[in-house]
Amino acid sequence: MSPYFRNFAEFIAMGGHGSYVWSTWLLTLLGIIALVFFSRSQRKATYRDITTQQARQQQRHQRTAKGSG
Repeated sequence: MSPYFRNFAEFIAMGGHGSYVWSTWLLTLLGIIALVFFSRSQRKATYRDITTQQARQQQRHQRTAKGSG
């Protein structure tokens, strides 16, 4: 069994299609990285919204408890 590419330069060139292959890999990798950062920021925003909502509910509960007591 012999390797398809004889050296690293042939591997990078990909038989003349290297620019297409590596640009596709780069775009895919950038997309995945962007998705990770976007997901993290959305998670933080959701956590912040839930925390704010819970604080408001706690304040409402305390006001209704004082008003009826």
